[in-house]
Amino acid sequence: MSTLLSVSIALLAGLLMTRVFKPLKLPAVTAYLIAGVLIGPYCMGALGIEGLGFKSSEAVGALSLIADVALGFIAFSIGTEFRIEELKKIGKQAFVIGIFQAVVATILVDLALFGMHLIMPDKLSVSQLITLGAIATATAPAATLMVVRQYKAKGPLTDLLLPIVALDDAVGLIVFAVSFGIARSLLEGAVDMVSILVNPLVEIACSLALGGVMGWILTQLEKLFNSNTNRLNMSIAFVFLTVALSMLKFEIGPVHIGFSSLLVCMMLGTLFCNLCPLSEDVMERTDKWTSPLFALFFVISGAELELGVFGDWAIIVIGLIYILFRSLGKYFGAMGSAKITNCSPAICKYLGITLLPQAGVALGMCAIAAEKLPGQGNLIRNITLFAVLIYELFGPVMTRWALTKAGDIQPMSEEVKMRRQKKLEEAKQSTAN
Repeated sequence: MSTLLSVSIALLAGLLMTRVFKPLKLPAVTAYLIAGVLIGPYCMGALGIEGLGFKSSEAVGALSLIADVALGFIAFSIGTEFRIEELKKIGKQAFVIGIFQAVVATILVDLALFGMHLIMPDKLSVSQLITLGAIATATAPAATLMVVRQYKAKGPLTDLLLPIVALDDAVGLIVFAVSFGIARSLLEGAVDMVSILVNPLVEIACSLALGGVMGWILTQLEKLFNSNTNRLNMSIAFVFLTVALSMLKFEIGPVHIGFSSLLVCMMLGTLFCNLCPLSEDVMERTDKWTSPLFALFFVISGAELELGVFGDWAIIVIGLIYILFRSLGKYFGAMGSAKITNCSPAICKYLGITLLPQAGVALGMCAIAAEKLPGQGNLIRNITLFAVLIYELFGPVMTRWALTKAGDIQPMSEEVKMRRQKKLEEAKQSTAN
């Protein structure tokens, strides 16, 4: 009962908060996140009243399965944007920009935090700053996709943005594995090339292979049904199955074989949209089914944000430096590589701003650091949590602003406004009668 109550309260809180924020014209993602903070352990949950909020971090963690499934559907949706005809046009640009902006963000964060290390060596070690630099690569696909969907963004910037966000996960895995391997070597005094190079490449290859196989099987099974409802049910079942399979882990000698659920589900969506002629119809129905799931995901994400990190001045100072230089790296890295690949001026100017949101992938990286860097990981975790808190609250707003400025989000026409106003008046009259 408590889990069901928590789910219903979280979803209702998120939906009601969108009404509160509507006059401010903020993205729904921001409203969901703030709703999560309000019903989280640091606000209403601290009152200890059953059903009023999440009383502890453990209560929020009990809903982690929902977050895993939601991320799977988010990755699946992004994967369906990888249509071959579109990739032929923008594939090279997305590849170059996706790698360049991630590497530039890592380098700038490393350099800035090394300066902080020289100032306060007792607070920030070289191993910690290298790890944080690697975490800087990660961009949150969930917030970006939600803003694109809510405002029905369409245009050159949106077409380029989604593949870059998808590629960012693969680049982040490699950069993090290499940097984290170096960080551990500095602490342990031994270099492990398997962990630094082999494991991340194996994880990416296995994830793409698993997603490709599942995508092919899904396409073949969809042919057995004539009803769009049954095809929808099959697609939902396969995303659930793919998320479950991506949690498997194996050890073959020194080589660790694991999967990135984001990469696996993206590949699932990519194969599905390119092989199944009915994929667009199925995805339209899937998008409607997943709407409350995504809302719940962001409310839970907001409840997971730890406000306790504000209690340490060193976390705040280092966190602000991390946020500033990661933002500069993303912005100028995207701008420079966009100019090199002959993108339009609007893309060069606004693409970097849309790459600022950071959440799930970064939290996964800092969780690994907290586990495998004894005595060092706690600081990394707290700084990442601080950055995620800031990025998740302000990132969606900036993404919407950038997409609007680039012309990918069009203002509502007067005709649509009048049509909506007419429907609202008719609804009020029918209620009064």
